[in-house]
Amino acid sequence: MHDAGQRDLPVDLLACLAGAAPSTRQSGKVRIVSFRWGADKQLRDAVCDFAGDSRHANPWAAKLYADALARGHDHPHAVRILARAWLAVIWRCWHDHVAYDSSRHRALQTLLTTQPTAA
Repeated sequence: MHDAGQRDLPVDLLACLAGAAPSTRQSGKVRIVSFRWGADKQLRDAVCDFAGDSRHANPWAAKLYADALARGHDHPHAVRILARAWLAVIWRCWHDHVAYDSSRHRALQTLLTTQPTAA
């Protein structure tokens, strides 16, 4: 499949299509943020499976997941938060026509350089 026209898809819309972004409705002063039911469920499952597994091997993903849990989110919500972050990374790779390179992932490199090393 040729995806030239789809490359213009904004990362926020991709996150919505994948069900990794919450659904927000507002009327006057009332704002409701809830689970996004209208999404590509197969894409959501694939992205969330990837994100959930990535936290075991990637320190950046583990920190994002742990931070979400610390803020009071449950496991599925924390995985969706992580999935949304990974979608931004995947989108950048897709948009720039490059493979993922952990040495170019600034948030991961910042985390690795600020962590104390075990003696």
